Amino acid sequence: MDRNELYAIGDVARRTGLSVSAVRYYADAGVVTPAASTPAGHRLYDVSAIARLELVRTLRELDAGLDEIRRVLAGEATLRELAATHLALLARQEARLRSRRAVLSTILRQDSTAEQVTLMHKLVGMSDDERDRLIDEFWAEISIGWEPPERMVEWWRAARPQLPDRPTAAQLEAWIELAELVRDTEVRQAVRRELHEACTTGAGPLMTSSPMLDALEAGAAIGQPVLDAAREQVPPDSPRGREIADRWMGWLTGIFATPDSPGIPDTPEFRIQTADQMRRGAEWDRMPPEGPFERYMELVTVVNDVPPERFPYEWLADALRASAVPAP
Repeated sequence: MDRNELYAIGDVARRTGLSVSAVRYYADAGVVTPAASTPAGHRLYDVSAIARLELVRTLRELDAGLDEIRRVLAGEATLRELAATHLALLARQEARLRSRRAVLSTILRQDSTAEQVTLMHKLVGMSDDERDRLIDEFWAEISIGWEPPERMVEWWRAARPQLPDRPTAAQLEAWIELAELVRDTEVRQAVRRELHEACTTGAGPLMTSSPMLDALEAGAAIGQPVLDAAREQVPPDSPRGREIADRWMGWLTGIFATPDSPGIPDTPEFRIQTADQMRRGAEWDRMPPEGPFERYMELVTVVNDVPPERFPYEWLADALRASAVPAP
């Protein structure tokens, strides 16, 4: 286009993709005024005005307001500042849409009542502090009426949802279910009964004693090489597999050792028995969560988007069984 040439409004509309009425509207609104007019009063635009109208069209498609566009065209604001403002606005809109999608998906899945919909909307809008208070109240009630081991309480409380600033719809749906779960009085009572029974009956007192908890914490370090070897597809019957099996058995047989007793002897028969137990552990690990406590833990992993790595029971079982045979 010739910089010195003037163009009629119809030609301007064709070049910019705007309608004639839109070009006229922006002129009347003082956004982009014509460069001149004919004696008959027809508006004429130069190349600079056409370029400004093209920018106006782009910014309007990005939902910029007329006042914002005027400021940019007048040099009172930069395009970078405008983009930053609208990017922040878009992020808020996206967050609202994700929240609405989560609520609507939950409504469809649960056939929710009007009261439940109101509650769900409130739950997705909770602040970090409000979410933390809800979880703290849940665990505080779980401990009422008995004194669970302090270290166990610390482990339970450490498993808490941390909803990110930009959660996915799946994370929001999991948070809605989790929040409803921990608010439910019957669920709180069921979890308290479940954990109380697990810690106080049968082998519970032994398994939650300080020496045993020390041993279980030490077992985490022993279990990491198992995870690494399975992930790296190390053959269970390899020298490395035998070394890991020996370390595991050294830890396992030492759990019940006392100054007066050496603990369980490490024999080929015991290794095979332990391998069979690992196989049963794999079957148990594949079972879907049944109780509210297990569901709580599962939902936390979804909200936090850090699904726990499944322990490779089968790999360890194969390594233990292979190590039961004397090395050549």
